[in-house]
Amino acid sequence: MINSNQKVLVTGGTGFVAIHSILQLLNRGYKVRTTVRSLKGKEKIFEMLENGGITDFSDLEFIEADLTSDTNWTEAMIDCDYILHIASPIFLRLPKNEDEMIRPAVDGTLRVLKAARNAGVKRVVMTSNFGAVGYSHKDKNSLITEESWTNPNEKGLSTYNKSKVLAEQAAWNFMKNEGGALELSVVNPMGIFGPSLYPDLSSGFELLKKILDGSMKAIPDIRLGIVDVRDAAELHILAMESPDAKGQRFLALSGGTMSLMEIVKLLKEKMPYVTEKASTKSLPTFIIRITALFNDQAKAILPLVGVYRNASNEKAKTILGWKPRSNEEAITATVISLIKWKSLKI
Repeated sequence: MINSNQKVLVTGGTGFVAIHSILQLLNRGYKVRTTVRSLKGKEKIFEMLENGGITDFSDLEFIEADLTSDTNWTEAMIDCDYILHIASPIFLRLPKNEDEMIRPAVDGTLRVLKAARNAGVKRVVMTSNFGAVGYSHKDKNSLITEESWTNPNEKGLSTYNKSKVLAEQAAWNFMKNEGGALELSVVNPMGIFGPSLYPDLSSGFELLKKILDGSMKAIPDIRLGIVDVRDAAELHILAMESPDAKGQRFLALSGGTMSLMEIVKLLKEKMPYVTEKASTKSLPTFIIRITALFNDQAKAILPLVGVYRNASNEKAKTILGWKPRSNEEAITATVISLIKWKSLKI
C-alpha cells in the first residue's frame, strides 16, 4: 500500500470495471470519490466492496452525477488529482435513432473532460473499448495495435461501438484544441470477464451462462479477445500513475483469442460439472446469415462470426509493466461467479 493523500474520482461506481478500480485504489491508499446516477447506489457499492474485502470506508465518498446533465460535475472534481472516467450512458433499449446513443456518449465525455480541465485535474484515464480500435483492420496477418482506428462508418458496426469511436475521437480532439494542462490516457479493453462482486452480472457472464445452461443449442464461430476485470482495473491505475502513459492508448487483453468452442472445451476439461448441458455442436455461419434476415439477435452477432481479430497487448506490458492473467483464468473466474451468485445451477 502507498501512503497517499491523492484523491481519484471514478465515474460510474456501480459498474463492473469501476468497482474493481475503486477496490484497488482503496487498497493502494488513495482517497476515492465516485459518481452514481442516484445516491441509492451507495448501498450496492458498499456491499460490493465488502465482498471484495474492504472493511474501512473512511476514504470513500459519493456524489450524484449523470453524464447527460451538467449538474454536480464541477463539484465532483473538487480536490481531485486524477479521474478514471469509466462510466458510459445507460440504455435500457436499443434506440431507433443512433444519435440517441451517440450524442450522450460524446457529450458525456466532453462534459467530464471540460470539468476536469477547469478544476486543474492532472490526468483523466478514459475507458474506451476495442470497438474503437480494431473493427476496420482487414489484414489477418498483422496484429492490431493502438495505432489502429475503427472507421465509424464501418459496415456492420454496432451503434454502441460507433458511439465509442466517436466519443474517443472527441476526447482526443478536445485535448488537442482545448485541453490546456490536462493529460489524457485511454484504455481499450476487449471482452471483459472475471470475478463479479455482486449478483448483477455483465454481458460476458450472460454469454457464458447461455452456453453452459444449454440455451445456446449450437456454438457459432466467434472468437474473443479476453481480459480479466481485475487486470482491466489495474491497467487504468497504471495508466493514471505512469508519466509515460500521457497521451497514450492501451489495448487491454490477456493475449491471443479464444473461440466459443475453445471455451467450452476448456471448461469441459477444467470444470466438467458445469458443462453437462453445454452444446458441442457447431452452428454453421450460413444459417446465421439466413436467420439474420428476420432475427435481431442473429443480426447482432453476424458481424462477429468468422472474424478473427488478433490484437497486441505489448504496449501496456512494455510501457506500464502490466502483467495480465491468462484467458483461462479469466474464464474460470467468471464461471465461479456464475455459480456463487446462483446464476448457474449445477
